[in-house]
Amino acid sequence: MPFYRKRFDEMGLNPTHIKTLADVTLLPFTEKQDLRNHYPYGLLAVPKDNIVRLHASSGTTGKAVVMGYTARDLENWSEMAARSLAAAGVTRSDIVHVAYGYGLFTGGLGAQGGAEYMGATVVPASGGASKRQAHLIRDFGATVLCCTPTYALHLWEAGMEVGINFRDLPLRIGVFGAEPWSEEMRRDMEDKMDINAMNIYGLSEIMGPGVAMECVGSKCGMHVWEDHFLPEIIDPATGEQMPDGETGELVLTTLTKEGVPLIRYRTRDLTSIDVTPCVCGRTHTRIARLRGRTDDMLIIRGVNVFPQQIESLLMESEGLTPNYQIIVDRANNMDTLEVRVEVSDTLFADEIRKLQLLETRLQKNIKEFLGISTKVRLMEPHSIARSEGKAKRIVDNRALD
Repeated sequence: MPFYRKRFDEMGLNPTHIKTLADVTLLPFTEKQDLRNHYPYGLLAVPKDNIVRLHASSGTTGKAVVMGYTARDLENWSEMAARSLAAAGVTRSDIVHVAYGYGLFTGGLGAQGGAEYMGATVVPASGGASKRQAHLIRDFGATVLCCTPTYALHLWEAGMEVGINFRDLPLRIGVFGAEPWSEEMRRDMEDKMDINAMNIYGLSEIMGPGVAMECVGSKCGMHVWEDHFLPEIIDPATGEQMPDGETGELVLTTLTKEGVPLIRYRTRDLTSIDVTPCVCGRTHTRIARLRGRTDDMLIIRGVNVFPQQIESLLMESEGLTPNYQIIVDRANNMDTLEVRVEVSDTLFADEIRKLQLLETRLQKNIKEFLGISTKVRLMEPHSIARSEGKAKRIVDNRALD
C-alpha cells in the first residue's frame, strides 16, 4: 500500500520494529483527512478489479470519504454483523425490519448482510414512508427493528397515528445505532414499544455496523470484535495511550480488511475500554457508550454533518455574512437542524418576499448537498452573539447524557 509504505519510510519504520502488540504505538495514526486527501482510490490496498463494492460517508467538502470492499471484506462484515445481531438475541427465526438508509451509507446493507448471514428473514424497508412502514412491521410480523434510535421513536409515533401500537406486535428487539443516544432514550423506547433496545457501533471508514455490539446479557458496553479490530484509547491532545477504564479517543486498527486496511485510525469518538469479564461469557473487550466527539462533526439522523459544509453553501449566496449558527434539537423524537445566518444591511432592507425565496433556496441546496432537511432562518444584522474566542457555531440542545 503506497500510502503507508511512504509514511513508514519517512519515519524509518520497518517490520522488524513490530514484535508485540505494545509496539503498535510506534506506528503513525491515520485520520479522516488522509482519506479525503487520497479521494477516491488512493488508499486501496488491492487492484480495483478486486473491489466489489464502494461505500462512502460525507466529509467537510464535496469529496466523500470512499471505502472499497473486497468479496472477503463483505463476507467478514456480514459475519460480524451476524454475531452482533446474535449478541442482541436475534436468531434465524426472526423477521428483521431494516429501516436504516441504503445506498452509499453502510447502515442498511450492513444490517441486511448480517441478518441474511444468520438465516433470518429481512425486510429491506430503508427510511421514509413511516406510516407505511408501521403497517409493514405489523403485517409482516417483524420481530426485530434495525434503524437509528430517533427514527425508531418516529416509527412508533407514526404507528400510533394509524392505530398500530408496537407493544401489541411480535416486535421484541431493536438494534439501534448510527447516532448518539442516551440511557434515558433507551428506557423510553423499551417502555413505549415493549422491546429490548440494543446499541450497535460501526463507522464507514472501518467497516460499517457490526464493529462493536452490546450483549443482551448485560447491556454494559459494546463488545469489540477483536479478531478483526485492535482497539486503543488515547489522550486526544497528546496521542498517548491511556489505561483501561479511562475515557479518551477510540483508535482502531483493522486486522483483516483487504480493500482499505487502516492503521491506528482516529475515530474521534470518546469512550473507554472495559476488560473485566462480561456476564454473557464473551471474552472480547468492551467499549462504553460513546460520550461525545473530539471534533465538530454532528450526526443528524444517521448523516455526518460538518459546519464547514453548511458554511460553504451559505457563502455561495450574496448578501449573507459569515456569522451563522447551527441549532440542533430534538422534536417528536427526531433530530432537527436549523441554520441561522445573518444577512447584510442591504439585503435586510429588501422586500420580505425575496428573503423568503432565499430561505427556500438555501434549504433546498442543503437538502441536495447533505441529504437531510433543515430549516434556514435569515437573521437581521448583528443579531447573532459574537465571541472573543472561537465562534460558537453549534448549539446542540439534545439531551444525550
